[in-house]
Formats: sequence, C-alpha cells, structure tokens
Amino acid sequence: MRTEAASLPGTSERPNEDWAAAALPAIGTGGTVVVLDGVTPPVGDDGCVHGVPWFTARLGGALTELSSSLREMTLAEILSTAIRRTAEAHRDSCDLSHVRTPQATVAMARWDEERVEHLVLSDAVLLLEAPDGAVRAVRDDRLDRVPPETLRSVEATDRLRNQEGGFFTAAADPAVAEHAVTGTTARSAVRALAALTDGAGRWVELFGAGDWGDCFGVLRKEGAHGLLHRVRALEAADAAAAGFRRWKPHDDATAVYAEL
Repeated sequence: MRTEAASLPGTSERPNEDWAAAALPAIGTGGTVVVLDGVTPPVGDDGCVHGVPWFTARLGGALTELSSSLREMTLAEILSTAIRRTAEAHRDSCDLSHVRTPQATVAMARWDEERVEHLVLSDAVLLLEAPDGAVRAVRDDRLDRVPPETLRSVEATDRLRNQEGGFFTAAADPAVAEHAVTGTTARSAVRALAALTDGAGRWVELFGAGDWGDCFGVLRKEGAHGLLHRVRALEAADAAAAGFRRWKPHDDATAVYAEL
C-alpha cells in the first residue's frame, strides 16, 4: 500500500477543521483511509466548549482505531460506535442536543485481500479506480437536493440538519450511521482510491475543471498536494475576476490518495 495525504486550511485565521488518516490493520492485511470535514458553525454557537477541531480529531481517531482493529464490524457499525464514544467524551460539559453541536462529514474505505468497503456521509466523496482506469465516485447526494437559497439561511438549514428529507452528518446521535452510503467492491476491481473533503472536490463540483476521472488523474500524477494547489489557484483566479461561485473564498481542503 502507498498513501499520500495533504490538507490546507481555508484561512490562517481559523484552525483547519478537516481530519485525515491512513492506517494498516492491527491484524491481517489491507488498510484503512478516514477523512472528515468538520462543519463550521456560526462563531461561538454550537453548545460545545471544545470546538470542531477537537471533535474531528476525537471522532477521526476512534474511526481509525476501530476500523483497523475490529474487522468483524461493518463500517456503519464502526461509525455508530465512534460517534457514541466521542459523545460520551463531552456529554457532561457540552449541550449535545444543540442542533449545531460539533459535527462532520465522513468518507471511509477499508480493504483486505478480498474486498474494499466504503462509507460516505454528507458531501465528502470517495473515488474508486478500477484496474482499467475507470473511476467511480461514491457520494451522498442528499445535500445536493437542498435548494441553494435554503443553505444561505442558518435557520432553514438547521431545520434540515440530521432530519428525514434533509441531510445527515456525524454529530452526537449514533443512529445517523444508518443513513450513510455504504457498499462493498471486490478487491480485484479496485487498484487505487481517494477520499476528498468538499474543499478538495471543488476542482470538479464548483469549478468544473474536469470530471472525477480527470481529478483522479491529477492525484495519480501530481499527488494530493498537487490537487489542492490546483484548487487554490482556481479560487484565486475566481476572486480576481470578482467571481461569486462560493460562499467561502477558500475552504479547508483535504485529500488522501492510496494505491492498494
């Protein structure tokens, strides 16, 4: 296995709320990739004394540990357990019932000699490359179905957050794992994979610089850092042209690339 990870903060004025890891299993062969994108709340308004980076580090660490050591558990079961464990770590000090309690999007993959498992929750993306070079994007498209004007309102977005008919993120309720997009692919059908936060996925989804296959080609040739620097260049060009294609000039951006 060969892996490469890169992450850039959206601004130097705020900590990076993304989190990523790649790990070998404690028993057997294969590997695990975990990528989280922390959801930025209105400043000081999430009911938690710790903050989003603390949450993503806790949740990401639990996901990496459990997926590497407990091969008998599905990724959905691992996500549920990791959410429960993270919630217990700050239940006594924070208001976990707050609609904007720290939360994150999730993209995970785990593989052994027989299969590749995947899990995606919210707007992260997982890319699976076949031996013939074909690339399949695994996405949770529920957020895409929310009208853009709704997402411009904090109150309207809150009414759809972790609700049926809306979208789901990993927060304090372990049951949210039931809503993740999951699946399994034969190991022989996957030669490489990548996990991206939406800040990295802007190359395709916001700026239309290419499709997901083209994006994977950038990762293969230029690495994770290469893709992120391409995104930053597009953001800078858009800003210079007085573009308004994004509500954040720059977003935290993270990519992990793995050749299996």
